[in-house]
Amino acid sequence: MKLCGIPEGVKTGVKTMLKIGVLGAGHLGKIHMKCIRELQDMYEFAGFFDTNVQHAKEAAEQFGTMPFYNMESLMDAVDVVDIVTPTSSHYSCASAAIRKFRHTFIEKPVTVNMDEARALIKLAKEAAVKVQVGHVERFNPAFRTAAPMILQPKFIETHRLAQFNPRGTDVSVVLDLMIHDIDIVLAVTRANVRRISASGVSVLSDTPDIANARLELDNGCVANLTASRISLKSMRKSRFFQRDAYISVDFLEKESEIVRMREVKGEPDPFSITIDLGEKGVKEILFEKPDIPAANAIRDELHAFGLSIIENKPVAVTLEEGARALDVALQVLDKLNQPVILQED
Repeated sequence: MKLCGIPEGVKTGVKTMLKIGVLGAGHLGKIHMKCIRELQDMYEFAGFFDTNVQHAKEAAEQFGTMPFYNMESLMDAVDVVDIVTPTSSHYSCASAAIRKFRHTFIEKPVTVNMDEARALIKLAKEAAVKVQVGHVERFNPAFRTAAPMILQPKFIETHRLAQFNPRGTDVSVVLDLMIHDIDIVLAVTRANVRRISASGVSVLSDTPDIANARLELDNGCVANLTASRISLKSMRKSRFFQRDAYISVDFLEKESEIVRMREVKGEPDPFSITIDLGEKGVKEILFEKPDIPAANAIRDELHAFGLSIIENKPVAVTLEEGARALDVALQVLDKLNQPVILQED
């Protein structure tokens, strides 16, 4: 018997094995399966299901595991469902899992629209199960290292650029790329978006290949976000400007840089870099490039989800947070006068 969504045998603070099944055996689904296999002290990989015969055949050969015959049989065999299907099926898969009292991990974007997102939030509360949304950049080691130093930023600038891939044009550049940075902005500011303006240009496809959005938040912060799928080289970089500090996070190269200023009392060190602000005194400029530990962000987010179940603690990225990021992304699309286009993996 399951009580309040906690698998049988799980006690707060006591480790146990969680049976997990994966829905979706496409490119990202296979990465999830590989990471789950590496988390052998937490998860028992029960198997997967995919309606795409070719995807299922490839995954079966790669992992030596036969697929389940249908989604329901997989859900009946597990404690945790990992949803890595096309976004158009997220709601149907997640709602079915939650109704069976299964803890559920959902890749981003959480759903197609806000009605579906709100329905999932209501279902998850009623079932008292854990649900986490896969905003993987939260687990990027460069961001995790810099995050404690990002305090009340007043201006944020992000660039998420990808090289052109004809296959990628069937998904909105906003929901595929920009939504990562929208989630990061909302996470570090903990503020609501007050105003959105956006523009985009179609270069090689019928929908914008490059888009820019300006988010004005109710705490005074402004975020300028650029996403492109026609760059000559890839870039995933964010810059955070706040009082007496500048923090740069390179999500692609997994590097962080912190530049801070502090007031100099007395005579400054002759070897330090200083700036004379006149009546406001002299400030010293400090440069820091912290060591970034090697990490697999997808494996880390799946590990964090398992730990939240076992220890009965809040998940790292909640349904509500996933819904907020989706809401802002949809508003950006509306400003671009573009329909919602989702990738079919």
